[in-house]
Amino acid sequence: MEIKLSLSADNPPLAVIAAAEVAGIAVSIDSSLPSGSPPTFLFSSGLELHGINVLLRYIGRTASISDFYGRDAFESGQIDEWLEYAPVLASGAEFEGACNYIDGYLLARTFLVGHSLSIADITIWSGLAGNGQRWESCRKSKKFPNLVRWFNSISVEYDAILNKITSTYVGKRGLGKPIAAKAKGKEQQFVDHQTKNANGDVSDKGKGGSRPTFEVDLPGAEVGNVRLRFAPEPSGYLHIGHSKAALLNQYFAQRYKGQVIVRFDDTNPAKESNEFVDNLLKDIETLGIKYETVTYTSDYFPKLMEMSEKLISEGKAYVDDTPREQMQKERMDGIESRCRNNSPEENMKLWKEMIAGSERGLQCCIRGKLDMQDPNKSLRDPVYYRCNPIPHHRIGSKYKVYPTYDFACPFVDAIEGITHALRSSEYHDRNAQYYRIQEDMGVRKVDGWDDPRFPTVQGIVRRGLKIEALIQFILEQGASKNLNLMEWDKLWTINKKIIDPVCPRHTAVIEEGHVLLTLIDGPEKPFVRIIPRHKKYEGAGEKATTYTRQIWIERVDAESISVDEEITLMDWGNAIVKEIQKDEHGNVLRLTGILHLEGSVKTTKLKLTWLPETTELVNLSLMEFDYLITKKKLEEGEDFLDVLNPCTKKVTAALGDANMRNLQRGEILQLERKGYFICDVPFVRPLKPIVLFAIPDGRQQTVSK
Repeated sequence: MEIKLSLSADNPPLAVIAAAEVAGIAVSIDSSLPSGSPPTFLFSSGLELHGINVLLRYIGRTASISDFYGRDAFESGQIDEWLEYAPVLASGAEFEGACNYIDGYLLARTFLVGHSLSIADITIWSGLAGNGQRWESCRKSKKFPNLVRWFNSISVEYDAILNKITSTYVGKRGLGKPIAAKAKGKEQQFVDHQTKNANGDVSDKGKGGSRPTFEVDLPGAEVGNVRLRFAPEPSGYLHIGHSKAALLNQYFAQRYKGQVIVRFDDTNPAKESNEFVDNLLKDIETLGIKYETVTYTSDYFPKLMEMSEKLISEGKAYVDDTPREQMQKERMDGIESRCRNNSPEENMKLWKEMIAGSERGLQCCIRGKLDMQDPNKSLRDPVYYRCNPIPHHRIGSKYKVYPTYDFACPFVDAIEGITHALRSSEYHDRNAQYYRIQEDMGVRKVDGWDDPRFPTVQGIVRRGLKIEALIQFILEQGASKNLNLMEWDKLWTINKKIIDPVCPRHTAVIEEGHVLLTLIDGPEKPFVRIIPRHKKYEGAGEKATTYTRQIWIERVDAESISVDEEITLMDWGNAIVKEIQKDEHGNVLRLTGILHLEGSVKTTKLKLTWLPETTELVNLSLMEFDYLITKKKLEEGEDFLDVLNPCTKKVTAALGDANMRNLQRGEILQLERKGYFICDVPFVRPLKPIVLFAIPDGRQQTVSK
């Protein structure tokens, strides 16, 4: 049924527009209603609905999103309460008071109602966004950390949809008539768009008649250290789009005194031929492109096959026999394939069928196991390899399987040392895919001069070093001390003395093998206590700790407990473990115990960290770093490459307490019984982990391989 949304241009119902877009409900907009008229849905059947909340409830009930209007009558009632509360955000005098109320409400919550997005979230989000600059000022003031965290989470999850709506209907002064885009000169539009694409993408939008000015920079480019590639597919003749890409590669190579290589992306034998290769090279020479060498993606087929097998064995890729149309629909809807959790052994067996080009193999493809719920659909398990029995124009019938561009390009770029990939604007959303695939492959280069393993100021500060510690360390060395051989342990020891008295404390439990402890006499309903984030430093603030009947503890702790042993649960009290269940291999599966809060913490051997069994816990990615080389000092004539440390980073998945949603990038904290960490990537949304870098404390151990 077709739906038209009629509204008043001076007061568009932002929540209705946003909810319809998020829910995927097609609505045409007519802004001809007189001022003060309620927004109206006009259906093709002739029926009508009037009023913001009525329209929101209609969207909530008809949306394909699960529980968009609550999972039961009670949650629907809670959503109605928020719809009725939302107009207070449009009241100038009550705006900050409302922000303060919602901020407190969101202290230990991810969503306003239940455990998933609802029209309540969209409505309150729209109410805040509709205040324009006033809300932006509040976001920057840090007065409402929970509210800002929640707002940012929704903004990132539905970035493209919500940005489009706010840019159309919200100005600096708040909600109002649709904002007309300012016209730019064609030349400036071309330059601006190139400048915005931080990953080197080149826009196709600059089609002005005047000669464009190419005074734009490649991000992170260094003179003499730029290597570019022009990578056409040999499936046709050089056209204007190709020419533009080739000329821009040459322009930047000349500007930065770098190199250009020509690489033929020959991964689809059904479309390619030597005729196209020869003519493309001829046209490239006609354009005056000076390239260093010519390579072919097919040169790397053996290494690409080895890489695909490596990813399969590591559980980062799988073989899928889902029909293509069904697979496309599942990717659009965020539905995981039934093959996604097949064992590496089963996947490897089917991969061999693909290599052989058997009837069974021809039904299959290899897909990367990335993130089927990511709003960026290019990350929803893209295809890496497909069967194709057609002979290749260079290597004949040697292969029956061929890599996709998405899989081959990140790998070959890394192998060939490409520093910048100039790609047209339609690839902009695929940049995240490109880097994620490189990361899974293990071919991603060191991030940059702020890499936390580097002894640069940016690197050590990113790793958690306070400048006060660096100053104190240098002063203690004395003017005559040889600083070429840095005493890193001492530097980090000084740093620990500075951060320990003030950094807040939080709790994390390693995810692998974590064990559930059921407290028989624990609280029937969860309750929350507000406790200090640092027991000896009031300035660290407070945190909300939830107490539940079932709690998570780490496997290593569970394995150290004996039946009838009394233990201390930190920030709660003592408990006695009455039962330990193990599997046939002796691994602890679950524990049962009783609280003994009157017990003395002085008499227990084990003081354990724990987390409540709730849906509000956050995912963490704990990163530890080691030295880049295995020796303190290189001897004269010693080759740097001979002493490179093969393992300088270890990543551990963990769960963290809900308060960590409010961590800001660069904030330092202590994870109880684990050490000091600095937040490198804060909370964005539930599926994306918070990234914490371990801060050395002067007693650094070698990172495990």
